[in-house]
Amino acid sequence: MRALVFAGPGEVRVEEVPTPTAGAGELLLDVGANTVCGTDVRIIRGEKTAGIDRGVVLGHEVAGRIAEVGDGVEGFAVGDLVGLAPVVTCGTCHACTRGMEQVCPNASIVGYRIDGGLAERMVVPAHAVARGNVVKAPREVPVEHLSLAEPLSCCLSAHRTYRVELGDTVVILGAGPIGLIHTQLALRAGARRVIVSDPSAPRRAVAESFGATTVDPTATDLGEHVRDATGGLGADVAVVCIGMPRLLADALGIVRLGGRVNAFAGFPSGATAEIDPNLIHYRELTVTGAANSRRSDYRDAVQLIADGAIDVARLVTHRFPLEQAVEAIEASASGDGIKIAVMPTL
Repeated sequence: MRALVFAGPGEVRVEEVPTPTAGAGELLLDVGANTVCGTDVRIIRGEKTAGIDRGVVLGHEVAGRIAEVGDGVEGFAVGDLVGLAPVVTCGTCHACTRGMEQVCPNASIVGYRIDGGLAERMVVPAHAVARGNVVKAPREVPVEHLSLAEPLSCCLSAHRTYRVELGDTVVILGAGPIGLIHTQLALRAGARRVIVSDPSAPRRAVAESFGATTVDPTATDLGEHVRDATGGLGADVAVVCIGMPRLLADALGIVRLGGRVNAFAGFPSGATAEIDPNLIHYRELTVTGAANSRRSDYRDAVQLIADGAIDVARLVTHRFPLEQAVEAIEASASGDGIKIAVMPTL
């Protein structure tokens, strides 16, 4: 079968690999779609290296149908539409036993160490099946929409950490797919206003279609805009959705006394940010991070997509066949469109 194999930074190609089968305790998926993540781009560029095995099949935002059910697996049947929570945790470490399995130091991640979804078929290992990482869709939805349960689950995990309260003003720095998901979650939680900052006019238009107001940071001072909108108080929450370290300093400067800042984006390895620590000290700010998601977040994300509670349809703007997976990743890196799906059956 065909798969996109990572041989090292700058070395990725679609090639023929052995077609897998489901062993005992395993599931075999016919991949319906794998959406491209900014992390895929960072892996290929060599900006993310921790936990990435050379020779792995990339892709962790995957959905498809069960093709084979291995011996001993119950609750699944051939043809079931499923999504896959990609962080396969140990269940026994300090993080896992304290409700922080999303940062389990012993985790194996699909598309990092476990062959991922940029392939015609993929095996879900027995320990991932046993841990409940495979989630059935409660009803039929487009498979490329179900792929977005993974990024939505990560946003849900962060959303619980930074909190949005009724009447809040929330600033989202970045209107890529992650920023647009955070926008919807904030509005759904009762934010009075959501201000989205992004230089891309098409992306700002999508944010506005969800009910946000927008700012072009290349033409308008974001801090002044936020202060004007809030009577000088500042935002209640700011979420950094682009991996540019300087945006963390921007976020700290636009929130109110007691405000909350979330560093959601992944930043390049070794990156540093210059911040004024007195902003945190004197303004009593809460600063949080966000990495990956829990299995419960993923199940919630699948349900929200199936219910239509979060609109992911407008996020999928491009679809590529598997043979053009490299081009799909390049298109994602260029900022063309919003979310790009690789679909083996196209």
